[in-house]
Amino acid sequence: MAKTLVLKAQKREQTGSKFAVKVRSQGRIPAVVYGHKKEPETISLDTHNLIEGLHHGHRLFNVQLGRKKETMLVKDIQYDHLGREVIHVDLMRVDVTETVKVTVPVEVKGVAKGTHAGGIIVEHLNRLEVECRVTDIPENILVSVKELDIGDSLHAGDLELPDGIKLLTDASVLVVACSEVAAMAAEEVEEEAATAPEVIGEVKEEEESSEETK
Repeated sequence: MAKTLVLKAQKREQTGSKFAVKVRSQGRIPAVVYGHKKEPETISLDTHNLIEGLHHGHRLFNVQLGRKKETMLVKDIQYDHLGREVIHVDLMRVDVTETVKVTVPVEVKGVAKGTHAGGIIVEHLNRLEVECRVTDIPENILVSVKELDIGDSLHAGDLELPDGIKLLTDASVLVVACSEVAAMAAEEVEEEAATAPEVIGEVKEEEESSEETK
């Protein structure tokens, strides 16, 4: 279940990439707040406090701006070009009693039976879209692969979800599979061969060399 954490916000009067860089240099992360039929607001949050909260699985925050405190859900996180540093977040105003649609990370657990026979676990999907009450948002969806043998797989519809969580991702979507290493290698070779560009110049040079030796 999502926990609430208090974050103190500051109003941002100026927007744009130039001012966003300045905000980040001051140890804060630019953010925009929307929802509940109110005008969007531009704010900034303390970088350390926000990142610590995210790392501990928080997605629901009590954001305090001046004397006003509102419950907000992290709807989108933007990272730098390396995918390492958070540079902007989108927050949505919510009520603790309402239902929301969110994406939740998939976490694979256990050692598959098939790995003892030379198989390998391949993860095809790392996030699921679900619907639930704001206070019931899970930190992740645990997927046990212990019983998977070579050739076995789990689809979204096979996963056991916590009470109150409704799956929105297509039930037929492949999440994880136990595949034979040799088969995996063969598939990769076929894919590489299919996508390899034809080197016309080399063929032409071979033909010319053949003509010269005649």
